[in-house]
Amino acid sequence: MKNMKIYMIFMFFFLFFSCSILPFKSEVSGIDSYYITGTRENKGHMLELINLLKLEEPGSEGEFAVIREIAAGFVRQKDYNRLIHFLTSRTINNPADPYNAYYLMMIAYAYIQLDSFPIAAMYFDLIVKNYPDLLINNESIHLICLRQLIQLNNNPERQVWYYNEIISRFPDQIDPGTTYFMLGQACEYIGDWNGAIKAYTNYLPYTGTLIHGYPNADQYAKHQVDFSKSQKDWTFESLPALRNAIETALDTGNAWALKRCQAKVNFFGRSWGQSDTDDEGRMADFNVAEFMYNNRIRYAPTLDASSNATEAYLRTTGWSRYMETWYLYFRKINFPQDPEIHGRWEWAGIYYGEKF
Repeated sequence: MKNMKIYMIFMFFFLFFSCSILPFKSEVSGIDSYYITGTRENKGHMLELINLLKLEEPGSEGEFAVIREIAAGFVRQKDYNRLIHFLTSRTINNPADPYNAYYLMMIAYAYIQLDSFPIAAMYFDLIVKNYPDLLINNESIHLICLRQLIQLNNNPERQVWYYNEIISRFPDQIDPGTTYFMLGQACEYIGDWNGAIKAYTNYLPYTGTLIHGYPNADQYAKHQVDFSKSQKDWTFESLPALRNAIETALDTGNAWALKRCQAKVNFFGRSWGQSDTDDEGRMADFNVAEFMYNNRIRYAPTLDASSNATEAYLRTTGWSRYMETWYLYFRKINFPQDPEIHGRWEWAGIYYGEKF
Protein backbone atom coordinates (compact mmCIF):
# COMPACT_ATOMS: atom_id res chain seq x y z
CA MET A 1 0.00 0.00 0.00
CA LYS A 2 2.84 2.34 0.86
CA ASN A 3 4.61 1.47 -2.41
CA MET A 4 1.38 2.19 -4.30
CA LYS A 5 1.18 5.68 -2.79
CA ILE A 6 4.77 6.39 -3.72
CA TYR A 7 4.10 5.16 -7.26
CA MET A 8 1.00 7.37 -7.58
CA ILE A 9 2.93 10.45 -6.33
CA PHE A 10 5.74 9.70 -8.79
CA MET A 11 3.31 9.37 -11.71
CA PHE A 12 1.62 12.66 -10.74
CA PHE A 13 4.87 14.61 -10.84
CA PHE A 14 5.99 12.81 -14.01
CA LEU A 15 2.79 13.75 -15.83
CA PHE A 16 2.92 17.32 -14.48
CA PHE A 17 6.47 17.97 -15.69
CA SER A 18 5.89 16.13 -18.94
CA CYS A 19 2.99 18.42 -19.70
CA SER A 20 5.07 21.45 -18.77
CA ILE A 21 7.98 20.57 -21.00
CA LEU A 22 6.25 18.81 -23.88
CA PRO A 23 4.90 21.89 -25.73
CA PHE A 24 8.37 23.34 -26.09
CA LYS A 25 9.90 20.07 -27.26
CA SER A 26 7.14 19.38 -29.69
CA GLU A 27 7.40 22.74 -31.43
CA VAL A 28 11.13 23.42 -31.22
CA SER A 29 13.90 21.23 -32.52
CA GLY A 30 17.66 21.42 -32.88
CA ILE A 31 19.53 24.59 -32.06
CA ASP A 32 16.34 26.60 -31.47
CA SER A 33 15.77 24.86 -28.14
CA TYR A 34 18.94 26.53 -26.85
CA TYR A 35 17.14 29.86 -26.88
CA ILE A 36 14.09 28.70 -24.90
CA THR A 37 15.09 29.70 -21.38
CA GLY A 38 13.81 31.52 -18.34
CA THR A 39 10.44 31.30 -16.67
CA ARG A 40 7.56 29.29 -18.10
CA GLU A 41 5.99 32.52 -19.32
CA ASN A 42 9.22 33.61 -20.93
CA LYS A 43 9.67 30.23 -22.58
CA GLY A 44 6.23 30.44 -24.09
CA HIS A 45 6.85 33.97 -25.40
CA MET A 46 10.25 33.04 -26.85
CA LEU A 47 8.76 29.95 -28.50
CA GLU A 48 6.13 32.07 -30.21
CA LEU A 49 8.78 34.50 -31.47
CA ILE A 50 11.05 31.78 -32.83
CA ASN A 51 8.15 30.12 -34.64
CA LEU A 52 7.04 33.50 -35.96
CA LEU A 53 10.59 34.22 -37.17
CA LYS A 54 10.42 31.20 -39.47
CA LEU A 55 7.41 32.70 -41.24
CA GLU A 56 8.97 36.09 -41.97
CA GLU A 57 10.61 36.99 -45.26
CA PRO A 58 14.43 37.01 -44.90
CA GLY A 59 15.77 40.57 -44.65
CA SER A 60 12.30 42.07 -44.25
CA GLU A 61 11.16 44.65 -41.71
CA GLY A 62 8.95 41.99 -40.17
CA GLU A 63 11.90 39.67 -39.62
CA PHE A 64 13.91 42.57 -38.19
CA ALA A 65 11.12 43.40 -35.72
CA VAL A 66 10.95 39.79 -34.50
CA ILE A 67 14.73 39.49 -34.13
CA ARG A 68 14.82 42.73 -32.12
CA GLU A 69 12.15 41.38 -29.78
CA ILE A 70 14.02 38.11 -29.30
CA ALA A 71 17.23 40.00 -28.60
CA ALA A 72 15.39 42.29 -26.17
CA GLY A 73 14.22 39.19 -24.31
CA PHE A 74 17.80 38.07 -23.79
CA VAL A 75 18.74 41.57 -22.62
CA ARG A 76 15.91 41.57 -20.08
CA GLN A 77 17.23 38.27 -18.74
CA LYS A 78 20.82 39.57 -18.88
CA ASP A 79 21.62 36.47 -20.90
CA TYR A 80 24.24 38.13 -23.07
CA ASN A 81 25.96 34.92 -24.14
CA ARG A 82 22.76 33.62 -25.76
CA LEU A 83 22.20 37.05 -27.31
CA ILE A 84 25.68 36.95 -28.87
CA HIS A 85 25.18 33.37 -30.07
CA PHE A 86 21.77 34.15 -31.58
CA LEU A 87 22.77 37.32 -33.45
CA THR A 88 26.15 35.96 -34.56
CA SER A 89 24.48 32.97 -36.18
CA ARG A 90 22.01 35.31 -37.91
CA THR A 91 24.75 37.47 -39.45
CA ILE A 92 26.90 34.49 -40.47
CA ASN A 93 24.02 32.64 -42.12
CA ASN A 94 22.54 35.76 -43.72
CA PRO A 95 25.48 37.90 -44.90
CA ALA A 96 23.27 39.98 -47.22
CA ASP A 97 20.75 40.94 -44.52
CA PRO A 98 20.38 44.76 -44.65
CA TYR A 99 20.04 44.87 -40.86
CA ASN A 100 23.33 43.13 -40.05
CA ALA A 101 24.94 46.40 -38.92
CA TYR A 102 22.30 46.68 -36.22
CA TYR A 103 22.71 43.06 -35.14
CA LEU A 104 26.49 43.49 -34.90
CA MET A 105 26.00 46.65 -32.85
CA MET A 106 23.84 44.71 -30.38
CA ILE A 107 26.58 42.08 -30.17
CA ALA A 108 29.08 44.84 -29.39
CA TYR A 109 26.84 46.20 -26.61
CA ALA A 110 26.52 42.68 -25.20
CA TYR A 111 30.31 42.42 -24.99
CA ILE A 112 30.36 45.74 -23.13
CA GLN A 113 27.97 44.25 -20.58
CA LEU A 114 30.38 41.33 -20.24
CA ASP A 115 33.28 43.81 -19.72
CA SER A 116 34.93 42.59 -22.92
CA PHE A 117 35.69 46.12 -24.13
CA PRO A 118 38.40 45.31 -26.73
CA ILE A 119 36.05 42.83 -28.46
CA ALA A 120 33.23 45.39 -28.38
CA ALA A 121 35.54 47.96 -29.98
CA MET A 122 36.42 45.46 -32.73
CA TYR A 123 32.74 45.06 -33.58
CA PHE A 124 32.05 48.81 -33.61
CA ASP A 125 35.07 49.33 -35.87
CA LEU A 126 33.94 46.49 -38.16
CA ILE A 127 30.51 48.09 -38.59
CA VAL A 128 31.86 51.54 -39.51
CA LYS A 129 34.39 50.22 -42.01
CA ASN A 130 32.56 47.31 -43.60
CA TYR A 131 28.81 47.86 -43.39
CA PRO A 132 26.58 50.56 -44.89
CA ASP A 133 25.07 53.00 -42.44
CA LEU A 134 21.58 52.33 -41.15
CA LEU A 135 19.04 54.61 -39.52
CA ILE A 136 17.16 53.08 -36.60
CA ASN A 137 14.70 55.39 -34.83
CA ASN A 138 16.29 58.26 -36.81
CA GLU A 139 19.71 57.48 -35.32
CA SER A 140 22.74 56.65 -37.44
CA ILE A 141 24.33 53.31 -36.56
CA HIS A 142 27.72 54.63 -37.70
CA LEU A 143 27.44 57.71 -35.48
CA ILE A 144 26.60 55.56 -32.46
CA CYS A 145 29.56 53.29 -33.22
CA LEU A 146 31.99 56.19 -33.67
CA ARG A 147 30.98 57.67 -30.33
CA GLN A 148 31.55 54.32 -28.67
CA LEU A 149 34.91 53.89 -30.38
CA ILE A 150 36.09 57.26 -29.10
CA GLN A 151 35.34 56.03 -25.58
CA LEU A 152 36.69 52.50 -25.99
CA ASN A 153 39.74 52.81 -28.24
CA ASN A 154 42.52 54.92 -26.72
CA ASN A 155 44.91 54.49 -29.63
CA PRO A 156 45.70 58.12 -30.65
CA GLU A 157 46.00 57.32 -34.37
CA ARG A 158 42.60 55.64 -34.34
CA GLN A 159 41.20 58.54 -32.28
CA VAL A 160 42.29 61.01 -34.98
CA TRP A 161 40.52 58.93 -37.62
CA TYR A 162 37.35 58.62 -35.54
CA TYR A 163 37.18 62.36 -34.79
CA ASN A 164 37.79 63.32 -38.42
CA GLU A 165 35.17 60.83 -39.55
CA ILE A 166 32.56 62.09 -37.10
CA ILE A 167 33.27 65.75 -38.00
CA SER A 168 33.09 65.22 -41.76
CA ARG A 169 30.02 62.98 -41.75
CA PHE A 170 27.93 64.24 -38.84
CA PRO A 171 28.76 67.95 -38.33
CA ASP A 172 25.22 68.79 -37.22
CA GLN A 173 24.92 65.98 -34.68
CA ILE A 174 28.00 66.51 -32.52
CA ASP A 175 29.35 68.90 -29.91
CA PRO A 176 31.79 70.75 -32.20
CA GLY A 177 33.76 72.41 -29.42
CA THR A 178 34.59 69.20 -27.59
CA THR A 179 35.18 67.28 -30.82
CA TYR A 180 37.61 69.80 -32.31
CA PHE A 181 39.55 70.20 -29.07
CA MET A 182 39.90 66.47 -28.52
CA LEU A 183 40.95 66.04 -32.14
CA GLY A 184 43.68 68.61 -31.47
CA GLN A 185 44.83 66.65 -28.43
CA ALA A 186 44.96 63.39 -30.41
CA CYS A 187 46.87 65.07 -33.26
CA GLU A 188 49.41 66.43 -30.78
CA TYR A 189 49.91 62.97 -29.31
CA ILE A 190 50.88 61.44 -32.67
CA GLY A 191 53.02 64.44 -33.65
CA ASP A 192 50.66 65.85 -36.29
CA TRP A 193 51.24 69.47 -35.23
CA ASN A 194 49.68 71.00 -38.35
CA GLY A 195 46.57 68.92 -37.75
CA ALA A 196 46.54 69.99 -34.09
CA ILE A 197 46.74 73.71 -34.91
CA LYS A 198 43.99 73.32 -37.51
CA ALA A 199 41.78 71.56 -34.93
CA TYR A 200 42.42 74.21 -32.27
CA THR A 201 41.69 76.95 -34.81
CA ASN A 202 38.35 75.31 -35.56
CA TYR A 203 37.72 75.07 -31.82
CA LEU A 204 38.12 78.81 -31.12
CA PRO A 205 34.61 79.84 -32.30
CA TYR A 206 33.27 77.47 -29.62
CA THR A 207 35.24 78.85 -26.66
CA GLY A 208 33.30 78.42 -23.46
CA THR A 209 32.65 74.76 -24.16
CA LEU A 210 32.93 72.71 -20.97
CA ILE A 211 35.31 69.83 -21.67
CA HIS A 212 35.66 67.22 -18.95
CA GLY A 213 39.24 67.05 -17.72
CA TYR A 214 40.34 70.22 -19.54
CA PRO A 215 39.36 73.29 -17.50
CA ASN A 216 41.93 75.41 -19.41
CA ALA A 217 40.81 74.33 -22.88
CA ASP A 218 40.05 77.87 -24.12
CA GLN A 219 43.35 79.26 -22.91
CA TYR A 220 45.33 76.31 -24.22
CA ALA A 221 43.80 76.31 -27.70
CA LYS A 222 44.16 80.09 -28.09
CA HIS A 223 47.78 79.98 -26.94
CA GLN A 224 48.65 77.20 -29.39
CA VAL A 225 47.01 79.00 -32.32
CA ASP A 226 48.37 82.45 -31.50
CA PHE A 227 51.84 81.11 -30.77
CA SER A 228 51.95 79.19 -34.06
CA LYS A 229 51.18 82.39 -35.99
CA SER A 230 53.65 84.60 -34.10
CA GLN A 231 57.23 85.60 -34.94
CA LYS A 232 58.52 84.05 -31.70
CA ASP A 233 61.37 86.57 -31.68
CA TRP A 234 61.15 87.08 -27.90
CA THR A 235 62.32 83.56 -27.03
CA PHE A 236 65.72 82.67 -25.56
CA GLU A 237 67.88 79.61 -26.00
CA SER A 238 68.12 78.95 -22.27
CA LEU A 239 66.89 80.14 -18.91
CA PRO A 240 70.29 81.69 -18.02
CA ALA A 241 70.24 83.64 -21.30
CA LEU A 242 66.72 84.94 -20.60
CA ARG A 243 67.54 85.81 -17.02
CA ASN A 244 70.75 87.61 -18.04
CA ALA A 245 68.89 89.74 -20.61
CA ILE A 246 66.21 90.76 -18.11
CA GLU A 247 68.63 91.49 -15.28
CA THR A 248 70.83 93.59 -17.61
CA ALA A 249 67.77 95.59 -18.73
CA LEU A 250 66.80 96.20 -15.09
CA ASP A 251 70.36 97.16 -14.10
CA THR A 252 70.57 99.74 -16.89
CA GLY A 253 66.96 100.92 -16.59
CA ASN A 254 66.45 100.04 -20.27
CA ALA A 255 62.69 99.70 -20.65
CA TRP A 256 62.97 99.02 -24.39
CA ALA A 257 65.32 96.07 -23.82
CA LEU A 258 63.03 94.70 -21.12
CA LYS A 259 60.02 95.05 -23.43
CA ARG A 260 61.85 92.95 -26.04
CA CYS A 261 62.04 90.08 -23.55
CA GLN A 262 58.31 90.09 -22.94
CA ALA A 263 56.22 87.36 -24.64
CA LYS A 264 54.03 88.77 -27.41
CA VAL A 265 51.44 86.01 -27.07
CA ASN A 266 49.29 85.44 -23.97
CA PHE A 267 51.50 87.50 -21.66
CA PHE A 268 49.67 87.78 -18.33
CA GLY A 269 49.65 89.75 -15.12
CA ARG A 270 47.72 88.39 -12.16
CA SER A 271 47.76 88.06 -8.41
CA TRP A 272 48.79 84.78 -6.85
CA GLY A 273 45.23 83.87 -5.99
CA GLN A 274 43.84 84.60 -9.44
CA SER A 275 42.96 81.62 -11.62
CA ASP A 276 45.08 81.04 -14.71
CA THR A 277 41.83 80.54 -16.63
CA ASP A 278 40.85 84.19 -16.02
CA ASP A 279 41.21 86.07 -19.31
CA GLU A 280 41.28 89.37 -17.43
CA GLY A 281 44.86 88.48 -16.51
CA ARG A 282 45.93 88.62 -20.17
CA MET A 283 47.90 91.76 -21.02
CA ALA A 284 48.80 91.81 -24.69
CA ASP A 285 49.54 95.57 -24.63
CA PHE A 286 51.19 95.74 -21.23
CA ASN A 287 53.84 98.51 -21.20
CA VAL A 288 56.49 97.83 -18.57
CA ALA A 289 58.21 101.18 -19.29
CA GLU A 290 55.47 103.03 -17.43
CA PHE A 291 56.46 101.26 -14.22
CA MET A 292 60.21 101.64 -14.69
CA TYR A 293 60.09 105.42 -15.03
CA ASN A 294 61.79 107.08 -12.02
CA ASN A 295 61.92 103.72 -10.22
CA ARG A 296 64.93 101.67 -9.25
CA ILE A 297 64.00 98.04 -9.83
CA ARG A 298 65.88 95.42 -7.85
CA TYR A 299 65.86 91.64 -8.20
CA ALA A 300 66.77 88.67 -6.03
CA PRO A 301 70.24 87.17 -6.52
CA THR A 302 68.76 83.74 -7.16
CA LEU A 303 65.57 82.30 -8.61
CA ASP A 304 62.75 81.48 -6.22
CA ALA A 305 62.98 78.09 -4.53
CA SER A 306 59.77 76.91 -6.24
CA SER A 307 61.45 77.09 -9.68
CA ASN A 308 61.92 73.84 -11.59
CA ALA A 309 63.03 72.47 -14.97
CA THR A 310 60.12 74.00 -16.87
CA GLU A 311 59.07 77.04 -14.81
CA ALA A 312 60.98 79.70 -12.89
CA TYR A 313 60.20 82.77 -10.78
CA LEU A 314 62.37 85.84 -10.18
CA ARG A 315 61.39 88.11 -7.29
CA THR A 316 61.69 91.83 -8.10
CA THR A 317 60.84 94.99 -6.11
CA GLY A 318 60.47 98.72 -6.60
CA TRP A 319 57.75 98.80 -9.25
CA SER A 320 54.98 100.74 -7.55
CA ARG A 321 54.06 102.00 -4.11
CA TYR A 322 50.72 100.21 -4.49
CA MET A 323 52.26 96.87 -5.53
CA GLU A 324 55.99 96.98 -4.97
CA THR A 325 56.80 93.29 -5.42
CA TRP A 326 56.47 91.44 -8.72
CA TYR A 327 57.50 87.88 -9.49
CA LEU A 328 58.59 87.55 -13.12
CA TYR A 329 57.42 84.20 -14.46
CA PHE A 330 59.64 82.32 -16.94
CA ARG A 331 58.45 79.26 -18.84
CA LYS A 332 60.04 76.60 -21.03
CA ILE A 333 58.27 76.54 -24.38
CA ASN A 334 56.38 73.40 -25.33
CA PHE A 335 55.98 73.64 -29.10
CA PRO A 336 57.16 70.43 -30.86
CA GLN A 337 55.72 71.72 -34.14
CA ASP A 338 58.90 73.80 -34.51
CA PRO A 339 62.03 72.03 -33.22
CA GLU A 340 63.98 75.30 -33.31
CA ILE A 341 61.53 76.88 -30.84
CA HIS A 342 60.60 73.83 -28.77
CA GLY A 343 62.53 73.85 -25.48
CA ARG A 344 63.48 77.53 -25.58
CA TRP A 345 62.45 79.94 -22.78
CA GLU A 346 60.13 82.94 -22.58
CA TRP A 347 59.11 85.56 -20.07
CA ALA A 348 55.44 84.61 -19.97
CA GLY A 349 53.96 86.82 -17.26
CA ILE A 350 53.96 88.53 -13.87
CA TYR A 351 52.58 87.56 -10.47
CA TYR A 352 51.83 90.57 -8.27
CA GLY A 353 52.61 90.69 -4.56
CA GLU A 354 54.35 88.36 -2.19
CA LYS A 355 53.79 84.62 -2.52
CA PHE A 356 51.32 83.07 -0.11
